[in-house]
Amino acid sequence: MKKGTDWRYRVSNREAVMGTVLAILNFIWWYAFAYGLGGRPIKEYTYILGFPAWFFYSCMMGFVVFTILVWIMVKFFFKEVPFDLDETNEDGEGDVR
Repeated sequence: MKKGTDWRYRVSNREAVMGTVLAILNFIWWYAFAYGLGGRPIKEYTYILGFPAWFFYSCMMGFVVFTILVWIMVKFFFKEVPFDLDETNEDGEGDVR
């Protein structure tokens, strides 16, 4: 079985790209709120639940938002891939050789 011919490689590559994009978006979210709202003088900070707004949005809300996004991605876009050496196609029919 060659790497390019097995359908499981396409699935795993697609899922890896989706995970990488989500990680990059998480970093952008964190950076934008942490340095966007946190770049002002301390006297101008607003507070949410006792935390500076930049910390609340970048760390606390970012964690909640991206945890939900990961759950959605795994639930609806990822699919279970068998790891056995049975060489059947995506539909479970026939041999791919």
